[in-house]
Amino acid sequence: METKEFYLDHDGIALHAKLTMPEGYQEGETCPLLILQHGLTGHMEETHILGITRAAAENGFAVLRTELYGHGKSGGEFRNHTVLKWVDELQTVITWAAGQAFVTNLYLAGHSQGGLAVILAGAMYTDLLTAIIPMSPATVIRKGAEEGRILGSTYDPAHVPEEVTFPNGASLRGSYMRAARFLPVEESARHFQGPVLLVHGDADESVPYACSLELAEQYTNARLFTVPGDDHGYHRHLDMVTEAVVCFLKECEEKKNGQADA
Repeated sequence: METKEFYLDHDGIALHAKLTMPEGYQEGETCPLLILQHGLTGHMEETHILGITRAAAENGFAVLRTELYGHGKSGGEFRNHTVLKWVDELQTVITWAAGQAFVTNLYLAGHSQGGLAVILAGAMYTDLLTAIIPMSPATVIRKGAEEGRILGSTYDPAHVPEEVTFPNGASLRGSYMRAARFLPVEESARHFQGPVLLVHGDADESVPYACSLELAEQYTNARLFTVPGDDHGYHRHLDMVTEAVVCFLKECEEKKNGQADA
């Protein structure tokens, strides 16, 4: 599997990207593409991100991994990022991917805060995305911002501080919490009518499993794959996760191509 490393420009911010082509891919061929995003404090080389990348590429899908504002090798300081900045950058990523000559169908997946960004960006690109895969989607971020809780720290939500520092020493500016309080999660879920696969461990210690249970009810065409006894990063049953994602992608391809042939 060939992987190309490069950067995408987003209003002067360099977004670190890696594009992995399917096993056996030959120049000039076409194939579906999965955009795959990491979560808060994460990066594109995490075990679960790499596991899904390999599994998808082995089954005929190109995979585009990008690191968003303030994470990995991308530009911007962590403290200055917000979920809305991530969604804005995802628009650049989706537009770039949709414009590549080799791409047939386009899929969007993200983990944790990346899953939350996928929910929001997915609603904006119903015309370009065949399906979306929010994985352990951190919709709890909005609730935490409403109540004054984030990453182990607390604050007064009625008087958002200029900056919040976490137990590990990292910090976020108040703009992160202010924006998070008003994220249109339910509206976005109602707007996306295509296939949705929610993936969540029922022993997730970071994002409650109930987040995906609620989302499954809000989407009109969603299924929930429960990873039994697993945590936020799928450290116990990553093989089950990769199999579920690949099966979903292949099923969507069969339906999409069947409709095109009809």
